[in-house]
Amino acid sequence: MLPTVRPSDSARTPRHALRALGLWCALLPGAMAQDACSAAAAWPLWEQFTQRFMQDDGRVIDYTTAQQHSTSEGQSYAMFFALVANQPERFERLWRWSVTNLAGGNVAARLPADRRAFASGFINAGGSFGQFVFAPLSQWLIAGFGWVTALFGLAAVTLLTIPLAWPLRHKAEHPEGGAAVSGGMGDQLRVAFADRSYWCLHAGFLTCGFHIAFLATHLPGAVDLCGLPGSVSANSLALIGLANIVGGLAAGWACQRYRMKWLLFGMYASRAVMVGLYLVAPKTDLTFYLFAFGLGLTWLATVPPTAGLVGKLFGLRYLGTLFGLTLLSHQIGAFFGAWLGGIALVESGNYDWMWYADMVLAGLAALVNLPIREEKLQPAACGAR
Repeated sequence: MLPTVRPSDSARTPRHALRALGLWCALLPGAMAQDACSAAAAWPLWEQFTQRFMQDDGRVIDYTTAQQHSTSEGQSYAMFFALVANQPERFERLWRWSVTNLAGGNVAARLPADRRAFASGFINAGGSFGQFVFAPLSQWLIAGFGWVTALFGLAAVTLLTIPLAWPLRHKAEHPEGGAAVSGGMGDQLRVAFADRSYWCLHAGFLTCGFHIAFLATHLPGAVDLCGLPGSVSANSLALIGLANIVGGLAAGWACQRYRMKWLLFGMYASRAVMVGLYLVAPKTDLTFYLFAFGLGLTWLATVPPTAGLVGKLFGLRYLGTLFGLTLLSHQIGAFFGAWLGGIALVESGNYDWMWYADMVLAGLAALVNLPIREEKLQPAACGAR
């Protein structure tokens, strides 16, 4: 039984208090919000909330129920505001209580296998929102203050994300699954590298990196070659990020209902089709915006099914390493996409051959995912390969 805390007569519900906190923070200008929310003394609503609803061990009590229980909603909102208030110790208590009492001490074990890809898509959508915000913001900074100042500003924003890694410093216990082996990382790597499906994922993700880096690097150049203003490229990149929020969430949802290799096939094939349509369409603002939104739907939506397949095939114990190696292939492809795009422009004065190469590679990436075996592999069978 969880301990019960009696509410004071003047206590409001945690849900209403949290909404008030969120509204208070949202109405402040950016700089003022950061300064005010960073200082506990300057944020009385947050301190009142913690005094009324939060126990010393990190539990948030929901007084709206007769049982006065705690919910994941209350814990997560409190953790968010602890981050905003720059209170890592308080966040740690909230996180520890949530993991111990709401997740049985192991979040990974409580997350069903068919929900892991959705979780990946959900996180991916958050990153895409950043692209939606920062693409036009970067264009505005470059136009108003120059590219050096813009880079320093983006670097400063990046540094602010470092404290968010603090809650992830603990080593987690991962449930086994797929072709997880009883040995160490070396044994697991040998099993993975002996499996054709793993190499198919690498090949597909390599072409994904080629596609994304080419577009992210050279889309502004393509817009310029068409005689359109730089705002079109900034807006296009922002639309890619906005569309990828939808694509990431949709990919996570679809991974729970359809075979992930078929989702990857459809995503890569759609890229080949969209590049072909772009090549024959008139190069107007609307063409670039439609092209960007269409590509954005699959931009990083390949991550949930790729990560989901790695976990499904080989378990979660070394998922970070195995998926990280596929990301290495992705970055190798990204290098060639950005580099060869520049060479094509210098040598021919346009990107025509890069568009053709991108279309062909997208088609090949779609096909290379078809041989992937999606059923869970048995460790004995893998060891025999």
